[in-house]
Amino acid sequence: MTALRRLGSSDLEVFPLSLGGNVFGWTADETASFAVLDAYAAAGGNFVDTADSYSAWIDGNSGGESETVIGRWVKARGNRDDVVIATKVSQHPEFPGLSADNIKAAADASLRRLGTDHIDLYYTHFDKPEVPVEEIIGALDELVRAGKVRHIAASNISPERLQESLEFSDREGLARYVALQPHYNLVSRDTYEGRLQDLAGRFGLAAVPYFALAAGFLTGKYRPGTTVESARAAGAAKHLDTERGRNVLTALDEVAQAHGTHIPTVALAWLAAQPTVAAPIASARTVEQLPALLGVAELELTAQEITRLNRASA
Repeated sequence: MTALRRLGSSDLEVFPLSLGGNVFGWTADETASFAVLDAYAAAGGNFVDTADSYSAWIDGNSGGESETVIGRWVKARGNRDDVVIATKVSQHPEFPGLSADNIKAAADASLRRLGTDHIDLYYTHFDKPEVPVEEIIGALDELVRAGKVRHIAASNISPERLQESLEFSDREGLARYVALQPHYNLVSRDTYEGRLQDLAGRFGLAAVPYFALAAGFLTGKYRPGTTVESARAAGAAKHLDTERGRNVLTALDEVAQAHGTHIPTVALAWLAAQPTVAAPIASARTVEQLPALLGVAELELTAQEITRLNRASA
């Protein structure tokens, strides 16, 4: 069995790959989503990431489709106690922002869609600097005290606001962020490394990076002269135009070949080896895409391989 990792200062123990739920109800219908979730759980996976806004950007969707799929799966499998469910607030069309009233109303809506009485990890999806941290943390603390949320976390937040939030929680004895979900991968290092990473280390926060595979670029399927049919192809392919992107692909090829493994496995293993990182997030539309992601749980890169990838991605 793969060893679980403690999530920051919380009592949550999670699989070293968090399964991204952004595709559920979008590029994966309910049947495909159930199959992916089943395969992930069968491999020992227990950490599912979603948001109340997934996937409001699709015509005909209103937001919450991913939570609904996950809730139906958990009910059908009867495995709620075995799954760590993370969701987020601030971007749902009907529940925008981080006012205290909105945070609490959005949490209740997420609980209904998920079909559960508690959320294991509740993120502020995008910080709203116009809302005082006192109001945000106060509302989140109420949810924790009410038993609706076990632990709180932040995503897409500045170092200044993160530090202010953590210090306020400590000063007032309120619920404190235990995790941070940053944009972080081999071709986007400055979005986390530096002050955010330093704060996470100092305050004992676990990092759960999103865009861990750079919208698919770090799967290795994007190469000069190739065309990829994907909803995210334009965003991923742009990295081919940069020297860093091309250098990273070369390094990934070398390390993957040395281990006889998949390129995305190596990209995720590099992330998992970084200070503060507990579990990168990656999503799969089909069961066939899962093995290359799940391999991160078993692959340990050498110090030399990590250095090779660091230099390529500098």
